[in-house]
Amino acid sequence: MSALQQETTNSIKTLPQKTALGNMIVDYVKISAPALEQVKHLIHSRKEACEGIKVGVKTRGCSGMSYTIEYAIAGKNIGKFDDVVISDGISIFIDPKASMFLIGSEMIYKEDDVSSGFDFVNPNEAGRCGCGESFTVKKDA
Repeated sequence: MSALQQETTNSIKTLPQKTALGNMIVDYVKISAPALEQVKHLIHSRKEACEGIKVGVKTRGCSGMSYTIEYAIAGKNIGKFDDVVISDGISIFIDPKASMFLIGSEMIYKEDDVSSGFDFVNPNEAGRCGCGESFTVKKDA
């Protein structure tokens, strides 16, 4: 293979794939192992069928925005423009309105003596309110 062919081969990017529902598979959000295990547990213990979970953000709280997590149900809350992260066979759908706020984030699961839940380690956050329920984003995010 010539140097030009090798350079061309190295510069070709793989096009994003789509799920069976037509959503683009992306990698801009990571899922920690404990978060993935908890999502698996929740999905497998659920009586009604679901496709995974859906992550979004809403305007709420004293800092302005908060994360939302709900079951992703085909025909109900999975949109054709949602992105999806697939990890170990589990689909995490991302609301397109939230994607720009979640780039570079990691979804984690925290548990202590009095509480447990999902949270995000998000480089786009500028700060959180005192109770931790809402966040603000950096001006350039």
